[in-house]
Formats: sequence, structure tokens, C-alpha cells
Amino acid sequence: MALKFDFSNLFEPNVSDGLTEKDINDVEEKVLEAVENFSENTPDFAKLERRWIDSVKELEDWIVNFDTVVVLGIGGSGLGNLALHYSLRPLNWNEMTKEERNGYARVFVVDNVDPDFVSSILERIDLKMTLFNVISKSGSTAEVMANYSIARGILEAYGLDPREHILVTTDPEKGFLRKIVKEEGFRSLEIPPGVGGRFSVLTPVGLLSAMAEGIDIEELHEGAGDAFEKSMEKDVFKNPSAMIALTHYLYLKKGKNISVMMAYSNRLTYLVDWYRQLWAESLGKRCNLKGEEIFTGQTPVKAIGATDQHSQIQLYNEGPNDKVITFLRVEKFDREITIPETGREEISYLSRKRLSDLLLAEQTGTEESLRENGRPNMKVVFDKLTPYNVGQFFAYYEAATAFMGYLLNINPFDQPGVELGKKITFALMGREGYEYKVKEKSKKVIIE
Repeated sequence: MALKFDFSNLFEPNVSDGLTEKDINDVEEKVLEAVENFSENTPDFAKLERRWIDSVKELEDWIVNFDTVVVLGIGGSGLGNLALHYSLRPLNWNEMTKEERNGYARVFVVDNVDPDFVSSILERIDLKMTLFNVISKSGSTAEVMANYSIARGILEAYGLDPREHILVTTDPEKGFLRKIVKEEGFRSLEIPPGVGGRFSVLTPVGLLSAMAEGIDIEELHEGAGDAFEKSMEKDVFKNPSAMIALTHYLYLKKGKNISVMMAYSNRLTYLVDWYRQLWAESLGKRCNLKGEEIFTGQTPVKAIGATDQHSQIQLYNEGPNDKVITFLRVEKFDREITIPETGREEISYLSRKRLSDLLLAEQTGTEESLRENGRPNMKVVFDKLTPYNVGQFFAYYEAATAFMGYLLNINPFDQPGVELGKKITFALMGREGYEYKVKEKSKKVIIE
């Protein structure tokens, strides 16, 4: 079944000071311009080229020889893989035996250079049975190249041929990683030149690890393809992506500059993280397309139900009314636990109820409390977690991000605010061609 989007609690009279039919009419034409532009000038990430799947499947006979795949990537190169892994495999997948995994690989994602974190993964793998997938479009990402160097150094120290344990996923023509592919004969996959990292999950960037752990990548693309097609629908009330962009744009104009995504499933934790990068990096911009300073964007915030009902909902219900909240709800879980009878009257209401019943009741209760407090919220409903539904989710939100960029008159596909920090890092690490002197602070406030 397809995803279901419930926008009811974004509109009056369901929520006070909500959106009205006039609000929709005032911007509908501009949203439809965005849809038409998307249809006529389809971004590369939405083309879902068949060769992306084919190139990954060509490596299948090699991949099956490994018990573990370690992804070395950061940003979109890491988060997409994490979102696929956690949403479509059991949470204890990497602790299962190979037999319990039906022979498919464990997948770890090294998306940081924290030495404690990196060491904790290296200590859990058998190098002889491990494939490292090094992912960097530029081939110069400092964090990825550091971890690549570590992985290669360890392989060589143990007398293993790096070419038999390292896969390179990078730009088809340029960059350091493409250079070593050509010079040293590493197997490789291509990152499509027109696809940015945060939009790359449905390309070989995400498909390789998904295939390795037994996720149906054909079904993933099928769901995404259907969602992209629906995102070109000219009726906004039949187009989830257009409605997401339209409603969030209107609420941003009303001062709702925070977008909370609250998932009522631990398996969706990294799907929310993926959304957080997509929304933040794409839409947080200093200048519009005319070069005028506008400092726009909507800050995405992550929450997990029911956990964060006990840490964040007090703020959302009674704090500043500056948020739009999106719930992610799963109707049917892969596994179930029934609460036993305890013989205590005080908690008898829980007896013989399923944990999923309690979790979904908590979601409904939170949704209703927000509505009664005049806090706008919407809901994305998964009938269950499948590659088709997860593929749909990726596509709908990628299209919605493109539409939102059009409405804000900004470029949602660049990230100039990230570049200065990268350049300073290169300079501090002594990379040739990069110079930066940390400015002496005129006033210091340090407590030891």
C-alpha cells in the first residue's frame, strides 16, 4: 500500500489560526509553477536511472563473499545508508548470526571521525570478511579520506589486498578517488554528477549497502518512481509533495520557523535524521536567487515517540507557537509483544493489550493535545515498513524540498554555508593550498 498523508490538523477549523482556503488559493499558482518546472526540467535525482540498479547488481557475485559492509561516508553519503538500514532491517540486525540474516551482510556506517566511534566498529569486524565502501563525490572529503586511509592501512598491515576489500563510490570522471580507481584498479560505482549528496540515497550511494543486506532495491525504486510521478500531479490536493511544500511555506510566513518530525517507531530514527539534513542544508540560505540577503529556512528538529513525549511535548504544547509538527506513524509492526495480566487493578487497563496499541494510542493522544492547543501538525502513515513505502518517503520529501526552494526563490541544491568550515579545516590540518589564521579573540570568557 501507498503512504497516506493527513494534512487535516494544518487547517481551520481543526486547529486555531490554521490555514484557510484563501491561503491556499493565494499561493497555489506558484506551487503549480514549481510542479511544472519539476516536470519539464526533472532533476537528475528524480530520474531513477535503471543503470543505477544495474551497476550495483553487477557487483552482487562479489558482494556475497562478505559478511560485513562498512560504509565510509558522511552527510548524505552516510545518512541515506543509515536510513535504509534502520528502517528496513530489524534493529538487532548487526547482532544476528549469518544464518539468522539468511546469509546477507551486516552493515555499519562510519559517518564521523570520533576515534572512540571508529574504533568501536573496527573492533567488531573480521577484516577478511569485510568490504569497505568509500563514498565521496568530490573524493576530497576530509573525514571520508581519513577513514579510507585508516581502513587501507589496517588491511595492508594484515597482509590483505585493499583492492579486494575496498569499493570506491565517487564521481565518474574527477577527484582523488577516481584517480586511484584508474591507477590502482579498485572496483567502483558512480555517483551521478548532477545528484548532490543529500539527494543520493536512491543512487548507487544507497543501493549497494541495501542490496548487500537483502533489501529489495527494485521495490525501493518502484515506490520512489510512483511518488515522483504523483509529485507531478497538477491538483495540489492530490500531490503530497506540493502540499508539504505549500503548507510549510505558508506556516513559515506565519512565523513557524521550526519543522519538527516525530517518528513513532525507533526504526524510523535515521529516516528523520535524513529529512533533517535534506530540509536544513537545502533550504537554509542567506541569499535568494537575485543575490539579496533573506536569511531564510525552517529549522528541522528530530523527535521520537513515545520517548520525547517525556522530554519535548511540554514545550510544543505550551511553549512558543513557532513549530509545524509532522508525525510518522506505522500501523503494522514486524514484531509484536502482548502485555501480560499482572493481577494488579491499577494497571489492569494494560493487560492483554499489544505494545503497538499503546504506542499508537500515545501518538493519537499527542496529536490531539497539540490540536487542542492550536499547534499545527500533520501525519505520514506507513501501513508497514517496506522498501516500496520507504522509497516513496524519500521521493516525496526530495520533491517537496525542490518545491519549497522554488517558493522561497532560493537554490535548494547548493550549500555555500558549509564550504568555509571545510576550508578552515583543511588549513588547520596543513593541506597545501589552504591558508587560514585563527583570529585572536579580543575578549575571552573561559572557565576551567
